[in-house]
Amino acid sequence: MAARLGVGGLNVGDEYLGRSRKFGPWRDTHVRVTGPVVQCVQAAFFEDWHWTSGQLLTLDWEPRAAESGKSRFVLALPSGPADEWETCTLFFMHAIQQTTRRLWIASPYFVPDEQFITALQLAALRGVEVRVLIPDKADHLLVWLAAWNHFPAAERAGIQIWRYTEGFMHQKVMLFDDYCCVGTANFDNRSFRLNFEITLAFADAEFSGQIAEMLERDFARARRVRPGELEQRSFWFRLAARIARLTAPIQ
Repeated sequence: MAARLGVGGLNVGDEYLGRSRKFGPWRDTHVRVTGPVVQCVQAAFFEDWHWTSGQLLTLDWEPRAAESGKSRFVLALPSGPADEWETCTLFFMHAIQQTTRRLWIASPYFVPDEQFITALQLAALRGVEVRVLIPDKADHLLVWLAAWNHFPAAERAGIQIWRYTEGFMHQKVMLFDDYCCVGTANFDNRSFRLNFEITLAFADAEFSGQIAEMLERDFARARRVRPGELEQRSFWFRLAARIARLTAPIQ
């Protein structure tokens, strides 16, 4: 395997190249890493491949220096249902609880359970600037509908919900103070508990600053959800959203 690897939201398909007439431009984030962290990502890939196929891959396990020559503190965090603990849940919950200034979350699928909603509310109530960026368009209707149920509780606590309007947003990025993470995990039950995911967490103020600038550009291409927007929808829409929420644990 090469001495560099990428982790993020991009999959293989025409829509990820912006060729979908339905979704238009595709907004995603992928990060390329070099250096010793490559072996950590390889180990996660090796384990998942073996779990799925039973095959043992031949990989290059010799660590190499980062091509940039810069030292960044990077944690490769694989997670999945085979873990002894709910690794993904614990990581994101800890990050939210430790944040003191800003917490910006970009996720295409925002269907957290009550413990995460409570953690976000507490962060906002203690003065943290909490912003959540989700797509305005729906690619999975039930997930899109279920997210609406969280808007009223978020509004009451001062959490800002933003909907990305220029095409479809599929990135999975979180900025918390001067730390950030990029990976495959969505902000939903499937990623926290059911799916095999990998997240790269960066303890680097310079890189986090670049992530902040990137997200600011995304917020400029989004609209903020208005207070009471769900209540202003039709009865049938609100009913559909409530029914969709019942399926949240398996979404």
